[in-house]
Amino acid sequence: MMSSCLGRESELKGCNGSGGALPDSCMVAPISNGLVRMDSLSHVTSLAQVIQLAVAPVFLLAGVGTTLNVLASRIGRIIDRARIMEERLITAGPELAEELHARLLVLSKRASLINRAIALCVLCGLLVSLVVATLFVSSSLRLDLALPIAIAFVIALLSLAAAMIYFLREVFIATASLTFGGVRKPAEPKPPL
Repeated sequence: MMSSCLGRESELKGCNGSGGALPDSCMVAPISNGLVRMDSLSHVTSLAQVIQLAVAPVFLLAGVGTTLNVLASRIGRIIDRARIMEERLITAGPELAEELHARLLVLSKRASLINRAIALCVLCGLLVSLVVATLFVSSSLRLDLALPIAIAFVIALLSLAAAMIYFLREVFIATASLTFGGVRKPAEPKPPL
């Protein structure tokens, strides 16, 4: 029945060939070399709207990628410093060993915070990717997935916000442990509980 809708304009009399009005399912629009179903045109328009909706999450995804790059470089620097201190710890005297242990404790706390921030950023990236994919699936299959899309996007934003909080905490710990050439005293590390 639908295949009869796809014929040439001169041959088109209706879906059933009766010459009556076309039902909505057989609406056609003229183009240069024949006819195209309006259903296809509306689907292309719908797809274009989905692409427009997906632009904002894709920009968010680019920002998350940049943030992950910053966090990865920070964790790399923390690991390099910890390795150097662990090598010095082998030959260190008791006083230097105590100082190195205190610094390693600070580095361990910083690494833990950065690891949590990285995990939350990765979760955000995965959820944003899921949102974009779900937008296209929802449009293609004509499913109403607005609620799951909204929930996934909100969770992605919350995980990104939590990652930024962990990152900020790590920065505070890093700057608190600096002495700036002896100008200020480093914060005393709290004893482990």
